[in-house]
Amino acid sequence: MAVCLPYFDPEYENLNEEIYGPRVSVDNESCEKCTVVKVDSINIQGLLLKAVQVITDMDLFITKSYISSDAGWLMDVFHVKDLLGNKVNDRKILRSIQQAIGQKQENNKQGETKKLDTYTSGSEVSIDCTAIEMIGTNRPGLFSEISAALAEQRCHVVEAHAWSNNDCLACVAYISDEFTSTSIDDPSRLSTIEDRLSNILGDSIDGHDSTSVRTCSLGCDNSMGHAERRLHQLMFQKRDFECPRNPLNLSSLSVNMDDYQKRRKAFVSIDRCKEKGYTVVNVECLDRPKLMFDTVCTLTDMQYVVFHASISSCGNYARQEYFIRNKDGSSLISELEVQRVAKCLEAAIERRVCQGIRIEIDLQNNVGVLPYLTRCLREHSLTVTHADIAADIATHGGKTKSVLYIEDISGKKVDMGVMELMQKEMEPLAFQVKNDTLPQTCTSTDGDRSSIISLIKSSLERISQSFISI
Repeated sequence: MAVCLPYFDPEYENLNEEIYGPRVSVDNESCEKCTVVKVDSINIQGLLLKAVQVITDMDLFITKSYISSDAGWLMDVFHVKDLLGNKVNDRKILRSIQQAIGQKQENNKQGETKKLDTYTSGSEVSIDCTAIEMIGTNRPGLFSEISAALAEQRCHVVEAHAWSNNDCLACVAYISDEFTSTSIDDPSRLSTIEDRLSNILGDSIDGHDSTSVRTCSLGCDNSMGHAERRLHQLMFQKRDFECPRNPLNLSSLSVNMDDYQKRRKAFVSIDRCKEKGYTVVNVECLDRPKLMFDTVCTLTDMQYVVFHASISSCGNYARQEYFIRNKDGSSLISELEVQRVAKCLEAAIERRVCQGIRIEIDLQNNVGVLPYLTRCLREHSLTVTHADIAADIATHGGKTKSVLYIEDISGKKVDMGVMELMQKEMEPLAFQVKNDTLPQTCTSTDGDRSSIISLIKSSLERISQSFISI
């Protein structure tokens, strides 16, 4: 006799998400100075990071946020402005935010998430590129050596992002063949590129089996799809939060450096809420774009879940409060774990601090310009501390500019006469030098205010507007 078994719909596990999935609303009327984005959904793992990532990728600034997830439900509220401090009135951007955050997770056979083709502020790398990520111990001229090695292997750098923090340097680059402008798929050639770069970087990620260089064609490995998150992950794997700190050479500044260093430093304090089983993480630092992305990204990659949060900014100062648990539901127990979380958050905030002279250059798809430029810098005893090499496409209706931050190898002030000479050598390319007197950590449009006043106001605001019931 035939045995009848109960039927289970394979889509049953996704039924709740289909019915109660992310609902995103954008409100431009209720708040006079900012646009309010609300996300209402069942509690989907990773949705908070996705929402923050979408907003920051649109070059929008989160000035305030309230996060709450109870009884399996999630409500996220974000107050956002553009980088000029205005409301977001571009309907295309607002529509793209709704579509990107509200997009259902559709997985193919390889388990990849389909990418929604919507407006983004950053450059979109063509699928005809090969992604390559690198991590190693930083030294003067390392980025120049990487650029030269890629040029030797007949690779054109379409886009690249490099961060240095303490004694670590991480880089995510998208390259194509110098002659065909297509992705590099030959396994033998990719292996040669990896070996060459590994020799330059000199060590592995963890000192054991992992290599410090990995290549992959775009479209087959979604883990390399978001450069800034990969940079955070690479730095975390390299344990840059444990490396000795390199002090900045700020002796030439005419401001009160003791006060500036106190306000620049990220202060992280961690408490326990035993009755509710939460660990409370408080972060205080100078405010800047993508600050919330950096902290949420780090907590997520460390396998912590944010249940409640309150984010606020006052003037140039920001306060963030997170109520977190481990992914398994437990709270932080040991003192070593508490110290590790604090160090990792401090490092995540400081990684994006750009030190030195800012160079803006329009590479205009010119093959060989980047290795030539970085070689000139190295010959003049200058080293790259931060790099954002823009893709060869137009965004926002105009051409993007590549940005490098450079410092003198000896720690002295960069000689502007040398920079003027380099400007002439790089003609007719658009080459601009901006001598920023302070490390670039904040682009807030509000005027600078006393740190004491900011602390008082933000504290009162947090007490009066707190919505977390514990």
